[in-house]
Amino acid sequence: MSQKTMAVIGTGVIGNGWIARFLANGHKVLAFDPAPEAEAKTNAFLDETWETLEQYGMSAGAAKNNLRFAPTLEEAVAEADLIQENVPEREGLKKTIIAQVDAASKPDAIIASSTSGYMPTVLQQNCVNHPERVIVAHPFNPVYLIPLVEIAGGKKTEAQYMEKARDIYDHMSMKPLMMSGEIDGHIGDRLMEALWRESLHIVNDGIATTEEVDKAIVYGPGLRWALMGPFLTLHLAGGSEGMKHMLEQFGPALKLPWTRLVAPELTDELSQKVIDGTAAQSGTTSIQEMENRRDRFLIKLMQLLEEEGFWPSEKLIAYEK
Repeated sequence: MSQKTMAVIGTGVIGNGWIARFLANGHKVLAFDPAPEAEAKTNAFLDETWETLEQYGMSAGAAKNNLRFAPTLEEAVAEADLIQENVPEREGLKKTIIAQVDAASKPDAIIASSTSGYMPTVLQQNCVNHPERVIVAHPFNPVYLIPLVEIAGGKKTEAQYMEKARDIYDHMSMKPLMMSGEIDGHIGDRLMEALWRESLHIVNDGIATTEEVDKAIVYGPGLRWALMGPFLTLHLAGGSEGMKHMLEQFGPALKLPWTRLVAPELTDELSQKVIDGTAAQSGTTSIQEMENRRDRFLIKLMQLLEEEGFWPSEKLIAYEK
């Protein structure tokens, strides 16, 4: 793909992740964030992660100096082909910013929100120029490594912008998931939220510590989910008859009250349990060291998945030695 100009609005963890991925794929980036320390923090982040990006693989034209911070939002988006919005998760703020982007950007530029919760129909409500190019493009942290991006359109979104977005993200070694519809929280976050709620109940009730909950995932279902996801994993649980036998055998258990669908109240006591538990787990290891270890692991894991036929959850690919 030829070099494009990307605008990144909001340069927190997610915004900086997008900047790193855009730069690593040889694109120009114009960033805007009103915070006084934003540019310095982004440059420090890039210095820290650039070696990781090189290990993961870069385009020939990748360079940190392809990034420029613009003094205004309008200047940042004026010539952009794709605008990635990453402001805090407040509906009013996001709608206001996206409307400003709509007014200041090229008519055919894609406006993509990284929102983890809001539907695109809500976010495009205040756009008076071209709401048809507003989509959700929800990534997962770390954005510069995790390939999944959930793409959803709103009631006013035109399919051509969804397709253009898919092509752009696909050419940046991402795995676009084109959602058939829109829903609060999209897909991945809703699934993670269900597991998170149940985890909080288990800790709150004194059944297990945060470390024990993490072990239950890391050494068990987490290993399988990395390759197959919940449906194909359970398909194998049915033996030679697959999902048919699994539903017959274990379907009735769905009626048992094993899980709590409603989140527990986040009391001071529960919060302290979670804070103390994760602090004990991480010990003297810094957040930066943990992030570096995570990134090294993710690169190795994705290389392994490539060998097996990447994203076999979508369609199984025969394994060839």
